[in-house]
Amino acid sequence: MTTKIDLERAADTLRAWALDEDLKQRVMSTPALATMASRVARRYSAGDTTADAIEVAAAAVARGHAASIEYAGESVRNAELARSEAGVFLELGAALGKSGLPGTISFDLSHLGALVDRDLALNHVRQLAAITEPYGTGLMISAEGSDRTDLVLDLYDELAAEIPRVGITLQARLHRTPGDLERVLRHPGTVRLVKGAFLEPESVAYPRNSAELTAAYLDLASQLIRSGHSVSLATHDDELVNTLISRHGEALKTDAIEFEMLLGLGTELLDRLHRAGYRTREYVIFGGEWWLYVLNRIAEHPERALTALADLNPS
Repeated sequence: MTTKIDLERAADTLRAWALDEDLKQRVMSTPALATMASRVARRYSAGDTTADAIEVAAAAVARGHAASIEYAGESVRNAELARSEAGVFLELGAALGKSGLPGTISFDLSHLGALVDRDLALNHVRQLAAITEPYGTGLMISAEGSDRTDLVLDLYDELAAEIPRVGITLQARLHRTPGDLERVLRHPGTVRLVKGAFLEPESVAYPRNSAELTAAYLDLASQLIRSGHSVSLATHDDELVNTLISRHGEALKTDAIEFEMLLGLGTELLDRLHRAGYRTREYVIFGGEWWLYVLNRIAEHPERALTALADLNPS
């Protein structure tokens, strides 16, 4: 019989694989394995191209949700590659604006070159802001591992002073987040609150699926809701969503608050929230660099490994 400890060990294994660049390279450079892995990824990813992402985002909008689109990738350590990847984001910005869809563009600062040169990343975000300015498209900085949180928040401080549309993602798991929340509330951008999916030591973060993590999320969410700040409550945890609704009720039905869920996860819950009158958003990723993202999604609920096995069936 599978135990809670078995599931936690499986989740840790998946998260370790997500960060294993050598394993990723071996799988993706072997055609048969790459085909199988891509088949699993399609449950959680829109596809490879900007056009794929716009199509899936349009389907989310047709169901009543706004969309957030991210070109998957992170940890770029080469300036030329960072410039090339930024070009895809600029293409996405133009395409999303022309589509007229209510959407936000999300990105990792390390994807845009922050680990190479902070000014390189800043300039790429400025370019993205300029190309999306005519459309008023929101921009959202995604969360990264705790070892990069200071860098991410320092860059956010600079960007938010120039571009009010830029928002920031905070992880409830991290012990430091209450202080970080006070810091980011000085800026007008949306705060996206997530539990946090990265492999972190307990000295830095609450254990996954713990009562402490749930309490931390609820407390941070309550502070955001009371503040009147624009907030995205990003979780697929139906018990957590139900608790938020029971505590805050109609206060959640404002233009400043939305529920956000990832493509392929929480679809029925998100649709139900929309029908109940809450603002909702579906998060869509695209591109070939989905390895870390997809493995972390499966690790959140290791039972999804069975779904992955089913997805390997070519029929």
